[in-house]
Amino acid sequence: MTTPRTAPLHRITGQETGPPRLVELPDGTPVWLVTRYDDVHQVLSDQRFGRAPVQAPGAPPVADNPSVLKSRDAIGRQDGEAHLRLRRAVGRAFTPRAVAHLRPWVADVVGQLLDGLVKQGPPGDLVRDYALPLPSLVMHRLLAVDDVPFEKLLHWSRHAMAGASAAPEEGARARAELAEFAGALITARRAAPGDDLVSSVVLATDGEGGIPEAALVNLISTMIIGGHDTTMTMLSNSLLYLLTEQPGAWQRLGTGEEEAAALTERLLYLIPIGDPEERAGHLVTAHADIGVGGVTIPAGALVTTDRIAAQRDPGAFPGDPHDPEALFAPLPRPTLAFGAGRHYCLGTWLARAELQLALHRLAERLPTLRLAVATEEVEWRHGTITRSPVRLPASW
Repeated sequence: MTTPRTAPLHRITGQETGPPRLVELPDGTPVWLVTRYDDVHQVLSDQRFGRAPVQAPGAPPVADNPSVLKSRDAIGRQDGEAHLRLRRAVGRAFTPRAVAHLRPWVADVVGQLLDGLVKQGPPGDLVRDYALPLPSLVMHRLLAVDDVPFEKLLHWSRHAMAGASAAPEEGARARAELAEFAGALITARRAAPGDDLVSSVVLATDGEGGIPEAALVNLISTMIIGGHDTTMTMLSNSLLYLLTEQPGAWQRLGTGEEEAAALTERLLYLIPIGDPEERAGHLVTAHADIGVGGVTIPAGALVTTDRIAAQRDPGAFPGDPHDPEALFAPLPRPTLAFGAGRHYCLGTWLARAELQLALHRLAERLPTLRLAVATEEVEWRHGTITRSPVRLPASW
């Protein structure tokens, strides 16, 4: 029997779409819930909605969230000039042009993993042997941190993004270790810059000026681990979807990288990156009376968005989202998987490159790939912000 905690993520639809409406957080705090595509896009893009940590009016100050991604020092929790300085410092390293120069490195890592998978021979585990090591090996190379054991990166990825309630002692140790490592790495690259992303970001940050060291440590920490969990789970969930429900798409996927690029956009639209049971939308604050979807959200109100519901909004995405004929067609609206506006995820083009190359090269190399497990038999890994299969046994 499937439940919201065991259903494949591509079958999660989010809440019913409609105008912004008042709901309550678990502690009873009122918050405006935004669900329609255009409304969610507005909230994500409008700078009048502040992202700095917030609390209900009259409540005690909100304690800093220990998670690397939700800390007060995280780039995603900054507003105004503080946010713009960080964006300018790191943005040049992740432009489409910059990532195009990195694609050969990503392709090389993909090729090495495929060689190992094929040499081992069927059966194989597409999570253990492919999706799990791929993003960490890519970041190993791009950040020039080859001296860090692969297992250590996995440990940090599992625990450093957790909040206070998830294995607090283990999480605290992982965050302390990661921050110490990131701080030492920054010092080393300042003294002797190399041809790597960390050096590029550190030099750009120092040149920008006015960026606190704590924010830089958080930024480098996020670069070290941030792309692992999301890329690994997106690839695993995409393989589960394609190999169980879209066999025709799997065959076409192997024919060219253009097809892979088109399908990747559809997958980012169809499959939530975060687990909706674990990762509720960020709370933001309305800094003025703001009209959203025909409703006035008053100044000072707390607001949250449901991106999954927005990407199933029939007004923005008409028709059957799983129609095989539409899987390679352009989306009528941009996906909200990586956000929108100034807070659009910096790593989006690298994540896209990894997903495109990993899917295309695997389908090209193993066109007869098939899973040895049914969807309802999948054991799920519940992460800090994501969910994906623990294993995907496969043959070819």
